[in-house]
Amino acid sequence: MIDLTVIWAGIIGFAIVAYVVMDGFDLGIGILFPGLKVGQERDTAMNSIAPVWDGNETWLVLGGGGLLAAFPLAYAIILPALYAPLIAMLLGLVLRGVAFEFRWRDPGHRAAWDGAFTLGSLVATFAQGVTLGALLQGITIEGRAYAGGWWEWLSLFSLLTGFGLVIGYALLGACWLIWKTEGSLQEYAYRRAWWLGITLLIVIGVVSVATLWLEAQYHTRWLRYPGIIATAQVPLATAIVSVLFFRSLQRRQELAPFLYVLGLFGLCIVGLGVSIWPDVIPARLTIWAAAAPERSQMFMLVGALILVPIILAYTAWAYWVFRGKVGAEGYH
Repeated sequence: MIDLTVIWAGIIGFAIVAYVVMDGFDLGIGILFPGLKVGQERDTAMNSIAPVWDGNETWLVLGGGGLLAAFPLAYAIILPALYAPLIAMLLGLVLRGVAFEFRWRDPGHRAAWDGAFTLGSLVATFAQGVTLGALLQGITIEGRAYAGGWWEWLSLFSLLTGFGLVIGYALLGACWLIWKTEGSLQEYAYRRAWWLGITLLIVIGVVSVATLWLEAQYHTRWLRYPGIIATAQVPLATAIVSVLFFRSLQRRQELAPFLYVLGLFGLCIVGLGVSIWPDVIPARLTIWAAAAPERSQMFMLVGALILVPIILAYTAWAYWVFRGKVGAEGYH
């Protein structure tokens, strides 16, 4: 029997993964922007993401809209619990979008727009990380409603996950520049990728250990025998991918570092799934308890089966058309 609730959980999970993969590197370039030389380096970095940056955020819309439509109870609880970081994220995305366009149209104030681009990227990324940390640490629920306070989302753990995502996206951005650029900008990206990679691995380790003590189910799923035999493969795979990543930097490979960092993000997402599945709000609400009626899920699934392949097709086409290296003039 087909479980529509699991299918919709998969669709939303796919949208979130696609967003992290596709929007992470262009947010990362915004985070790295202050370290780039004014002029050609900054223009080249911007041109490397110009054809795809706004389309990448399609997946964020799909994830948020899908949560509202397929899991309305979860949406009704998560939104008031995380109003502050979610609003900060949206404002950050708006600011960086405006800055992206106006730095070209208002060259007299380009320095200000460059600063706004960096600020928007930092705020949006940090807010996403804080949101993830707040979900993992738990949301207070009474009955079918949020019962916590305005600042429940704010903790040392959520701040740590926010910092970790900033480092992770910056690393993605550096590896994107390694792949898509040449010369001094590529050399800068190689240097930054090495230290960002080391920092990210440290943060992943600290967050992973801290997560085990947030909820009893996290500790049980990761450390209790015989499940630990399977879960131990995640940190093992992370160690292997990390070694391959640093080796690819030493060998001056161009595409491989980006792919290995995507692999690290993928392993982190697998670890997240191990911790919370099948909950939509960890240790509080399962996907089945939060799901919309079956008829509603079926109706929406028809639309998703039409729209998601179309989104994938035009996204793939855009990346294919603008493949290859990019210069300051925008040539690919």
